[in-house]
Amino acid sequence: MRFCFLHAADLHIDSPLAGLGVKDPAVAARFAQAGRRAVEALIDEAISTDAAFVVISGDIFDGDWKDVTTGLFFARALGRLDRKGIPTFIVKGNHDADSLMSKSLPYPPNVRIFSSSRAETLLVEQRRVALHGRSFGTRLVDGAFVASYPERREGWLNIGVLHTALDGSRGHAAYAPCTVEDLARFGYDYWALGHVHAAEIVARDPWIVYPGNIQGRSVKETGAKGAMRITVDDGRIVEATPVSLDAARWAHELVEIDDCADEAAALARIEARLGAVHAQAEARPLAARIRLIGATPLHERLVAGRETLEQEARALGFRLAEDCWVERLEIATRPPARARAPAAPDAIDLETLLREAAADPGFDATLAELAELVSDKLPRGLRAEFSANPAALAPLAETARDLLLGALEREDAA
Repeated sequence: MRFCFLHAADLHIDSPLAGLGVKDPAVAARFAQAGRRAVEALIDEAISTDAAFVVISGDIFDGDWKDVTTGLFFARALGRLDRKGIPTFIVKGNHDADSLMSKSLPYPPNVRIFSSSRAETLLVEQRRVALHGRSFGTRLVDGAFVASYPERREGWLNIGVLHTALDGSRGHAAYAPCTVEDLARFGYDYWALGHVHAAEIVARDPWIVYPGNIQGRSVKETGAKGAMRITVDDGRIVEATPVSLDAARWAHELVEIDDCADEAAALARIEARLGAVHAQAEARPLAARIRLIGATPLHERLVAGRETLEQEARALGFRLAEDCWVERLEIATRPPARARAPAAPDAIDLETLLREAAADPGFDATLAELAELVSDKLPRGLRAEFSANPAALAPLAETARDLLLGALEREDAA
């Protein structure tokens, strides 16, 4: 008997896409429905592939909803699966545990939600599949949470459904901490994990899989997002195939401009990269962060003229498509190594003066004080991107120097 099922996680329905609203509300509006459209794509995929069932491994929501329409949207989406006779199995994750509203949401009859009070086994009898899982009852759970999962059911395909960051080595806090060895000891055939937003097949014996989230929410979550389609043949997992479901895409692109003679050449390089990444997005709205890199004599000019160059880059994106958005342009170039000509006796060596000022023992303290003042005045949406710790502030002196030197250079060239 051959069949497939879908494994998804981290839907985060109606979670705002970070940063876009602050920068351009009109662009944010184009992206606002991406999360819901990704959920609808998941339902479409399950129906079109005649999936035997769907597994969702937590974080359906993002805490409490702004209004009841978030929950009603999800219930309506699952209703489509119910009418097709496709069961849905859900564990609640740490974000779902925060949501008081979701606890009273009436789901269609096809939806089975694992208990939070104890681990339990739910069956798909006609397929001889046993799913073992436990929902988060509170935001934080310890290692005993995983240890409570039941023994495998002999003669059945055993699937563990778990919201976890494993040992926390993937950049996430160790929710429901455990190791690959811990999971392997259960003897299950497949572990359907959630919580980590990057898709990964952690192991194949047994299968331990993160599908990633179904919709990227910021420039930290780039590339295709979606679910895993799992193929079962004669009671064995034979294939795990990523399925793209996202309705908008993020990109973070490095553009080398070492050999660019002027800003026009740099913009041509940006346009070429935007064209390539937009094509890879396959007609989806795209938000791209562009970082210019390399050693170039243009460095100070680029730093000083960053805002103008960013707007020109955005215009290039909109020339490609009305939903191709340059989210930010970063200047990460550096000046080339160069021999300095001897200065005239009465000339002011501004670059040396600025470097000496930055090395003054009181400079760091003054900079930190100013940073704290700035941080307090920033909109809440930007505070997370701003850090006032000494390590993060260290490059500011160099940037300030480049801004001043670049501004003077542009003024001389005018």
